[in-house]
Parts: sequence; C-alpha cells; structure tokens
Amino acid sequence: MTKIEAIIQPSKFEAVKEGLAEIGVDGMTVTDVRGHGRQKGHTEVYRGREYTVDLVPKVKIEMVLPDDLAEKAINAILSSAKTGKIGDGKIFISRIDDAIRIRNDERGQAAL
Repeated sequence: MTKIEAIIQPSKFEAVKEGLAEIGVDGMTVTDVRGHGRQKGHTEVYRGREYTVDLVPKVKIEMVLPDDLAEKAINAILSSAKTGKIGDGKIFISRIDDAIRIRNDERGQAAL
C-alpha cells in the first residue's frame, strides 16, 4: 500500500478530485492548510497599506491506495494541478505497512 500526500493550490482542488475519481480513487482526506515553499509568500495592499502574506493557503489531500493504483493517482494529480508556475505544490509518497478498519478489524488492502 502507498500513502500519497499532495499539497496543491485551492483553485486546482476540483480538477484534481475529478481526475482521481475518473481513475477509481474513492477515498481521501482533505485539509485546508497554510504554508510556503520557495515562493516565500507575497505582498498585498489593504486600505492603502502594503503587508506580507508569508503563509499561503493550500489544500492537502491524503490517501492510502493499493500499489497498482498509486502511479495512476500520482499522474492524475500532476496533470490536474500543474500550471508550470511557482507554488503548484508537492506530492509526497510513503509506504504503508498495514491498515486496519476499526469497524470490523479488516486488515491490509481490504481495510481501504
């Protein structure tokens, strides 16, 4: 099993969600997060005063998938979220040793 964590721009979330649904991904956890990478935020003007926004809003999508579906999911995220500009986000990939469904004690891929 593989855990995929994708941090993307909020404006790309619907496209990513649709892309994942098309390949059969039906479970994910979505969190609104804030952070910055190389872009280091940006400056804005409010009521004539300039201020720095150094933590930019992003969306974090987490999912654990069977290994055979993981690469398809990664490609779906890449094709849906990429603009080619700084701030597009990151994808983190981890191995998962086991998963347990609390309701009925199912283990492994059956728990997904």
